[in-house]
Amino acid sequence: MEPLYRQYRQEVYCYLLGLTRDPLLAEDLTSETFLGALASLARFGGGSSIRTWLFSIARNKWYDHLRRKRPAVPLDELAAVYLDGPDLAEHAYQCQLAERLRQLLEAEPERARRVVGMRMEGYSYPEIAARLGISEGSARVIDHRTRKKLRDTLEKEGLLYE
Repeated sequence: MEPLYRQYRQEVYCYLLGLTRDPLLAEDLTSETFLGALASLARFGGGSSIRTWLFSIARNKWYDHLRRKRPAVPLDELAAVYLDGPDLAEHAYQCQLAERLRQLLEAEPERARRVVGMRMEGYSYPEIAARLGISEGSARVIDHRTRKKLRDTLEKEGLLYE
């Protein structure tokens, strides 16, 4: 099961993040998905791809969460997900983009990684400056330059379009 987890964890997480719009909930549901997959691995008949099977389990874990949160989930919410469904190609693209962005950020200096990471988490420039012991102007410049460098690289690689 560990190889499956390593191979599909990020895709399942991105899929659930698209459904939930909540990173912490998506992480919890990702864990529940793989626990559910482990429990039902013996029943997997191979009628679909493992990826499709995992996404089905993930979707059902999300439905279960909605039912626990609200005993009666409105039919229109369930129907919208069922009929429209998440665009799996778009999710795959977003996962690929997120993974490449993570790789590029790892290559940046520590301070740039921290500034960009904090901006992605929603911190303001004054908060970043206070936490990192730098001026607000420095936080802005570091964020701007790093973001431009990342965007330029992703555009050159064909992962981001203007």
